[in-house]
Amino acid sequence: MQCPWCLADDDRVIDSRQAEDGAAIRRRRQCLGCGHRYTTFERIDQVPLLVVKRSGIREVFDRNKIIDGLRAATKNRPVTDAQLDDLVLSIEDSVREAGTVPTTEEVGLAVLDQLRQLDDVAYLRFASVYKGFEGIDDFRREVGLLTKTTAPKQPGI
Repeated sequence: MQCPWCLADDDRVIDSRQAEDGAAIRRRRQCLGCGHRYTTFERIDQVPLLVVKRSGIREVFDRNKIIDGLRAATKNRPVTDAQLDDLVLSIEDSVREAGTVPTTEEVGLAVLDQLRQLDDVAYLRFASVYKGFEGIDDFRREVGLLTKTTAPKQPGI
């Protein structure tokens, strides 16, 4: 396994355990070159999941693209890498279970929906890029949607 920090390929496994209800093995590794620790997952190789881009081209689903966008949105937020991995896994599983080839728009909306439940600030950051916000009014509209609640009904009044 190649270290994501120094790119050395010499590491040791610190801990292994089942993950995803036995569908994967989670391994904590430590790079012997730089000492950084990182997590890897071992899963059964499945049929590649395809997505349809806006141009109509079909492309293999790349979870790393989503992780990169989520890391940018959650920078300096109280969100762990494990939470991001779980979020992407949840999206990937729901798309796979749907049995259809999703569009990148459907995947993006699923990311927004999951991120909204995880962290409001990260949601706004991601939405601003994904939805192409052009001004403060776009942020106001989105914050309004985040904070929109209905008053509870008064019984017997």
